[in-house]
Parts: sequence; structure tokens; C-alpha cells
Amino acid sequence: MDGRKIILLVGALLVAGITAFMARSLMSGAGVPVAAAGQPAPVVIDGPEVLVATKPLPVGTIIDASALKFQPWPKELVENAYFLKQGTDLKNVVGTVVRFAIPAGQPVTQGALVKPGDRGFLAAALGPGMRAVTVPVSAQSSVAGFVFPGDRVDLLLTQTVTGGGDGAPLKATETILRNLRVLATDQRTDKTTDDQGKTVVNAYSTVTLEATPTIAEKISVAQTVGSLSLSLRSIADNAGDLEEAIASGELNVPEGTDPKAEKAMLARLAARPSEGKGSFVTGADVSRFQRSSVPGKAGEMSAQPMGQAGVPMAAPAPAIGGAPATVVQGPVVRISRGNAVSIVPVGGKN
Repeated sequence: MDGRKIILLVGALLVAGITAFMARSLMSGAGVPVAAAGQPAPVVIDGPEVLVATKPLPVGTIIDASALKFQPWPKELVENAYFLKQGTDLKNVVGTVVRFAIPAGQPVTQGALVKPGDRGFLAAALGPGMRAVTVPVSAQSSVAGFVFPGDRVDLLLTQTVTGGGDGAPLKATETILRNLRVLATDQRTDKTTDDQGKTVVNAYSTVTLEATPTIAEKISVAQTVGSLSLSLRSIADNAGDLEEAIASGELNVPEGTDPKAEKAMLARLAARPSEGKGSFVTGADVSRFQRSSVPGKAGEMSAQPMGQAGVPMAAPAPAIGGAPATVVQGPVVRISRGNAVSIVPVGGKN
């Protein structure tokens, strides 16, 4: 091997050694500094706080405290129709009804809400095709006054059915309608509180409910049958009603997994009053000394007396030839031969 090749080989080894040493130094030394992503500075809105919707509010929505909040708004975009935090009591807004749809996050205008007692209040609160019907209630039959507009209730009918040979009446209560929305209570739709922050329950004598035309007719008739009571429903009841409605075929499940379609289905369920077969309770379910049914009166029973084994006895046959027929006791068979009719006891001879 000549000297030139040896020099090239030594130079290559030297370069490789230097490269390896530098790579080792970089790997064992301090880590490469990572540029931290800068957090954007919060945007400061120069303007007053206005009342905005926390969720979409369709027409007919009864406003509650969770539907609205105060939020800063650019002062150059603030209009006179907005509710400003300064000078607005949120309690006076709760219980109003949405007249025009309000998107989520948008300011609420005074013209978009209608207050109880204003013209068109009930018309704005009613859903399409629905009717408003008012029923008389008492403090006992209205959950001690803790039923407010926007709540969902069941309607109970209590009645006393007279009759029976002994004259004892049948006392019964049945749930005739379910999931009715409360629109107003004596035109009172606000929840007031005392100095300690406790809710003040206001007594009222009537409750206005939202119903279909057919259900409104049933409520009108029910008032003449007996006394009506309200049963307050839980918000969580809609989950169980959804499964029942799907199983019975009353509610069609939308195809696919579109969340908007599912949300619309739940909204239809929440607004759907039910008039199906309800449950009932009689006096016998409460006390052993009450009855579960009313037997017929003696005068309303069958004119035919009962024979052996519960078989009706023969009634007097019509007069033939001017002579009254003889009453035959026990089970009988009527035999007709032309115009002649004869009655033969079962097991007897003709």
C-alpha cells in the first residue's frame, strides 16, 4: 500500500471520530429548548353586560333562571331594546314567554318576550295545534302551591260512584292525563323570595294547562265527574317515557346517528301530553273496609232468578189460548212445533 492511500485512510478515520464525538456530545448534553406556545391574551370587551340566551329558545318557551345570563357586550353594538344588568331584575324576566325565537348566545330583546297579563301571552305560550284549558284547584290538590309555569304535571280524577244493593259508594282515583305543561297559575308566573332567600308560595285557585283539543274536551268533562288534582312530574321522567314510547311505536326513531334528529325527537317527547290508559286506585287498595267495585242494585239485576249452578231459571211463558203458562223451575229447553211452544226441563221427558 502506498503512502497516499494510507494518508487518505487516516484522514477518513479522523473525520469519522470527530463526527461521532460531536454527536455524542449533543445527545448527552442539555436538551434542545422547545419553544412554548404562547397563550392568547383574553379579549377584553369594552361594554356593559346584557342579557343573553344560554341555549336556543324557541317560540313558546317559558323563561326560567337557567335560560338567561348576563354577559359583556361591545358598547357600539348595544341597542336600547337589550336588557342591561344595571337596572334589570332577573326575577321580573323569569316566567315570561318567548314571542320570537332567540338563538343561543344572542342578546334578548324586550320585544321578544311577553309578560303575564299582556295581550297575546297565552297565545305565545301555546305550541302549534295546542289549546289552553283552565281547571280549578285548591292548595291540597295543587301540590301545596309548588306548581309553577313550565312544570309538567299529571291530572288525577277523584270520584265517588254511587250504587250497590247496600248503598255503599265506591271511592276511586285515577290518572286520566299525563305530561301536561303548566302555562299559568291565576296569571302568576313569578317565583318570589323573602328576605332570607326562601321561596314564597302564593296560593292560587286555578291552573291553566296546555292540551290538545281532544284532551281539552276530556278535562272539561272530568270537571263535572269529580274533583281534579295535580301530580307534579320529575324532569327525569322523560327518559322512561322515551323507552315506553319507542316500544309502543308512538315515537319513530330517526335513522342514523344524527344528534340534531335525536335532540328533536326528545323535544317532541317532552312536549307530548299523554291521554292513554292510566292507572287507578280504589278504596279497597287503601283500606280493607272499602270496596273495590259496586254491585248492581236489586232492581237492576236480571229479571230471571238463578237456578242451580248459576243457570237462569225459566221466566213465565206467554199465555197460550188465554191461559197463563206454568212457571217451570230449573234449567229448561224451549221446543217449538209450528205455532206450539213447549218448555221441557233439562233431563225431563216431552
